[in-house]
Amino acid sequence: MSFEFRLIYDGYHDGATNMARDEAISRAVSSGGQPPTLRFYGWMPASISLGQSQRIRTVDETACRADGVDVVRRATGGLAILHTDEFTYSISLPINHPLAEGDVMTSYRRIANAIIETLKRLGVSDASANTVAKEDKAKGPVCFEAPSDYEVVGGEKKLVGSAQWRRVDGVLQHGSLPLYGDIGRVCKYLVGAPEPERVRMHAGTLSEIVGRAVSYEETAEAWRAAFTDILDIAFTVGSMSDDEVNCANDLRATRYGNDVWNRRR
Repeated sequence: MSFEFRLIYDGYHDGATNMARDEAISRAVSSGGQPPTLRFYGWMPASISLGQSQRIRTVDETACRADGVDVVRRATGGLAILHTDEFTYSISLPINHPLAEGDVMTSYRRIANAIIETLKRLGVSDASANTVAKEDKAKGPVCFEAPSDYEVVGGEKKLVGSAQWRRVDGVLQHGSLPLYGDIGRVCKYLVGAPEPERVRMHAGTLSEIVGRAVSYEETAEAWRAAFTDILDIAFTVGSMSDDEVNCANDLRATRYGNDVWNRRR
C-alpha cells in the first residue's frame, strides 16, 4: 500500500521565507493537520544558510552585502551552504510515520536511497551513500567540503547536502543539489573557509558530473518519480494552506528574518 503524500512545487523565495515555510509545513504535518509533504523549491536571491549551532562570525557579512547574498540560520544542523543555481527539497513527516522509523541515521539512509535513485535517473551511474570515516569529514565551515554519513556522492564528489530535525512529534529533512556553477563560490562569503579548489576537489554540481546541462524541471520530475518508486509514495500535487502560509509569515517575522535568531550564536 502506497504512502499518501502532498507534493508542493513552491518556486523561488528568499532564504528567510524558505526556512519559515519548511518549518510551517513541518508543524502542520506533525500535528496531523496536513499529510506527509515533499516540497520542491529554489532560492532568490542567493543565500548563505548556517547550521543551527554555527557561529555567525563564520560569515563574511561585508562580502554578502556587497553581492546581495542573504544570510539565514536553519533549524537543522550542519555547516554553511551557498544556495544558488540549485534544486532544494524538504520532506515533512509525523514522528510515527514508517519512513521516520528508527534513529536519525536509519531514516536518513532510507531517504538517501531515494535520492540515489533520482541521481541515477539523471545520469549519475555511480551515485552512492556510505558511512564516512571520521578523518574524512569536513572540519571547516563549508557543508560541501566533504560528505557526512549517508550523504549522497557521485563517484568521489559530494552532490547532495542534507540535514534532519527530529522533534517529539515530527521529522523535517531538507537538502540541496547544486545543478551548475562554481561549487567553490561559497568560500568568498565565509571567514576561515578553505581554498575554493579544495571544495571543488570534494564536491561537484550535477551538470559537471553528468557532462550536460540539467534543468530544475528535469530534476524535479526525476525526484518525484524516484521517491514514488523507492519509497512507495503516491503523490497528490497541492499547495500550502492558509494556516500554513500565516504560520510561515509569523516564523519569518519572529525567527528566520529576525536578527535575534540569525545572530543568536
